[in-house]
Amino acid sequence: MLNPQRGETGVLIGGEMRRMRLTLGALAALEARLDAQGLVALAERFETGGFGAADLVAVITAGLNGGGWAVSEAEVAEMEFDGGAIEAAAAVTRLLAASFRGIG
Repeated sequence: MLNPQRGETGVLIGGEMRRMRLTLGALAALEARLDAQGLVALAERFETGGFGAADLVAVITAGLNGGGWAVSEAEVAEMEFDGGAIEAAAAVTRLLAASFRGIG
């Protein structure tokens, strides 16, 4: 069961709901990995549509790892998301929203 109070969201991969959560460490790693100049810049990148498939893979990987699934970016890139790339992007949006809730 997902716990939204902890910033948890889910994504369907191959018919299985997988928990995602971004820890503070994962957010810091994403800032560096995506060359974002802070958390606001990271959020804005996705809000404005300035992201690519590699960005989605990076965020989903961090989220799945934070949710207890030990996966690499290469493994995530090969996964079949129920709903395709559009659902993967929507899952990232939900994850970031859950992670940044209350900031600002």
